[in-house]
Amino acid sequence: MNETIQPVRPSAIAGYEDWPDWVRQHPRHQASGPAAQELSDALGVPVPSTPENLQVHREDTHDGVTTSQLSWQLGFGPRTTGWLVRPAGSTGPLPGVLALHCHGGNKFGGADRLVELPHSHPSAAAARAGHYDGHALATDVARRGFAVLAHDTFAWGSRRFDLAHPPWRTASALDARKAQWREDGVEPSEADLYNAAAGYHEDTVAKAAGLLGTSLAGMAAHDDLSALEVLAGLPGVDQDRLGCLGFSGGGGRSLTLAALSPRIRTYVVTCMMTTFQSLLPAYLDAHSWLLQTPGLWKLGDWPELTTRSGAGSFLVQYALADPLFPEAGMRDAHNKLKSLHSPGAYTGSFWPGGHVFTARMQQEAISFLSAALGTGGQRPQNRPTFHPLSL
Repeated sequence: MNETIQPVRPSAIAGYEDWPDWVRQHPRHQASGPAAQELSDALGVPVPSTPENLQVHREDTHDGVTTSQLSWQLGFGPRTTGWLVRPAGSTGPLPGVLALHCHGGNKFGGADRLVELPHSHPSAAAARAGHYDGHALATDVARRGFAVLAHDTFAWGSRRFDLAHPPWRTASALDARKAQWREDGVEPSEADLYNAAAGYHEDTVAKAAGLLGTSLAGMAAHDDLSALEVLAGLPGVDQDRLGCLGFSGGGGRSLTLAALSPRIRTYVVTCMMTTFQSLLPAYLDAHSWLLQTPGLWKLGDWPELTTRSGAGSFLVQYALADPLFPEAGMRDAHNKLKSLHSPGAYTGSFWPGGHVFTARMQQEAISFLSAALGTGGQRPQNRPTFHPLSL
């Protein structure tokens, strides 16, 4: 009698088969205080890996900045790629900024969308054009006198999952997308194929993370905390003047990192602030698992999580026509933040337009960081001054 040969079921976490054992064998991140610890526990942030085997792969100087491609190994999964960008010829110590890339539906790439490189991948160029007004954010920040580290976080870029043979549910959804592409006469690129698969696969990653007692946001925070240690330990970086900034999903990561690490003195959140209530019922599908960790609301509303940070100041930038957030929710968050923080600690600015980190918004963010951390030999000021378009 012929036996039926069952097909081999592909790995649901290919490239990260060592992740479950690593998480189970390591304790939670120990934050600096009870409020931050509650957030760490809610997200299930593992104790940050000590970055090992830090390597510099290449270094280029162009248009006033020196860009170094780095990589390091964390405790599990593939190596992390990062780019250190600093003013050419600088000797330091410079204030440091961790630049956190957005979600953007683009997991094929990561921090490369933030860095001006001699040869950018088309997916990075498209991300800059679509979300950053054509600018390389990390490079522009460095030109203002900062040492900037931009790294790929968990599940993005160099840290992405291997979806060459996707798990069956992901493969089925991807087949449907391919059929639609064929019908439309579209020839998808390698990045298009990966990003389509990764969009479906994010649910699988979130399920695996939840089973392990962590979350997608918690794992991204793990990688971000580790990258912050890389930045703080680099020669020519003043570890007492560190900040972070991010747009969209990177903005959420910026808030979380500032709450989890006392190293962060100031931070910027762009197009990632609202009340949780405003997401119900129509805006839930607009957001990924980076924002919607199960049970997070039990700790308080999204704006209230800023009180768990010891940073001296922070800027939140809102886009009035942002399709991912209702305007009422953004304004409610702004009013709540004003009530929670003393004058000078919180700055909020409203801008026209959609879900884009425009050039003018970037200039405001960089000026804020310059005033808060001090650049070009200037001492940090107590409070930066801005003239936003509307408040």
